[in-house]
Amino acid sequence: MDCSSTDIRADTKAAIDRGETTGLMEPLVLSEGSPHRPALNDLAVELAATSAGFRRGLPPGVVKALADLVRAMNCYYSNLIEGHDTHPVDIERAMKNDYSADAGKRNLQLEAKAHVSVQGWIDGGGLAGRAVSTQGIVEVHRRFGELLPAELLKVNDPDSGEERTVMPGELRHRDVKVGRHIPISPGAVPRFLARFENVYGALGRSETILTAAAAHHRLLWIHPFLDGNGRVARLMSHAVLLEALGTGGIWSVARGLARSENNYKSHLAACDATRRNDLDGRGALSEEALAAFTRFFLETCLDQVRFMEELVQPNRLRDRILLWVEEEARANSLPVKAGQVLEAILFRGELPRGDVSALLGMSDRQARRVVATLLERGVLVSDSARAPLFLAFPAALAPRWMPGLFPEKS
Repeated sequence: MDCSSTDIRADTKAAIDRGETTGLMEPLVLSEGSPHRPALNDLAVELAATSAGFRRGLPPGVVKALADLVRAMNCYYSNLIEGHDTHPVDIERAMKNDYSADAGKRNLQLEAKAHVSVQGWIDGGGLAGRAVSTQGIVEVHRRFGELLPAELLKVNDPDSGEERTVMPGELRHRDVKVGRHIPISPGAVPRFLARFENVYGALGRSETILTAAAAHHRLLWIHPFLDGNGRVARLMSHAVLLEALGTGGIWSVARGLARSENNYKSHLAACDATRRNDLDGRGALSEEALAAFTRFFLETCLDQVRFMEELVQPNRLRDRILLWVEEEARANSLPVKAGQVLEAILFRGELPRGDVSALLGMSDRQARRVVATLLERGVLVSDSARAPLFLAFPAALAPRWMPGLFPEKS
């Protein structure tokens, strides 16, 4: 589907437009004179420095392995906010086309696979420079929706009970209600998205970090699609932070939002409120509520960076991995020297296959057997039979290697 602005206008041509002005969603950014700005600026600077320091401290090969696992984790927590619980182990199975025989669980696996696929496309630069554009937002919804089973593209009107079909990448044609919030008329959506893009797409790096929370809420406030707005907003925020902070995809704000889901949703609802008094900014919506959500969002990001940084500290991660290898070796599930291979890759980032025999002090044939066992266990990956070896973080081993990343599978 072509997501050009011409097609978007054509899709919504028949939608009712009550002529709302885009001033209804102001302020889009905190005013220069806002008393909240200094402290929030400090938080944004601290987040940028902490995130950059975390990534710099990891070998490139570890960054890639961690990003692959975080992608499944991000999917798990984002879907959990929507009430869909698909464990990362089941997500990992879905990525290998290993689906549950239960139709409902299989559909949730397909949903998770769609989310991981879209985030992988984002992490690969597919949305670079377009995260807050109408075209980019529509493309995220389209890519996600096109991978969903038909059953998950059906929604019921809470008032009439009428079943409606969600069209991937299509802006809504109907009025909707989200809790107490009644979003703008469907015909006004393209106009508000254009304003959204003009403001958030013209900001510098530091201001983009500061306004990431505001963009997150305002997209949800517009509610451009019949369904899927929450996931699109979180994927958009992931893309914004990926580019502005250079995160490498090795931490996720979705985990923090899901772990504080009540606060997250309370802040979003508060940001829907109109300006309270003359001290509450000059826009139609509450600037004080927007500042409070910005603080919550930035502090949540910082908390997640620090959590991941603590979790993958080289020495601690090394100790957990080697303890696992030792236990597996005792059970004759792994060669005794397997830990030396994993330890070398953990610190180097990658290991040429030709170096393994010298590293282990054994013949090439014996070294190949050790590598083959580690590849079979999913803790090593390689592009080909001769390509270098890289570390992998299987979801099934996350409770041992990176405890607390997500709940253990029951």
